[in-house]
Amino acid sequence: MFNKIKKKINEKKGVAGLDLLMNFVTMLFVVGILVMAFAIAGSKMYDTVDSSEAKDIINTTYTSIDDVVDWFPTFIVIMAVVVLVLLIVILIRAVRSTGMMGGGGA
Repeated sequence: MFNKIKKKINEKKGVAGLDLLMNFVTMLFVVGILVMAFAIAGSKMYDTVDSSEAKDIINTTYTSIDDVVDWFPTFIVIMAVVVLVLLIVILIRAVRSTGMMGGGGA
């Protein structure tokens, strides 16, 4: 089982973490849709409820869900840094495998 997985990984040379990036973009898209759906539902519920206590609870929940969107740029920057690190690692491995570098180094 492990050998099959290792063989599949070795066959995908030169993609530089593309699977990881695509998974992350998909996850952000799905989370964004869920947050948007809950934010819209929260605002619609706020308009239909008569009780002031219920309105306070809905308003607090709606505000908390709305604040989640502020984290998206941070996630995108972190993911870009991870992909750049993966690219650098692949580049270093490619240079080492050509034999252009000596045996020393890290």
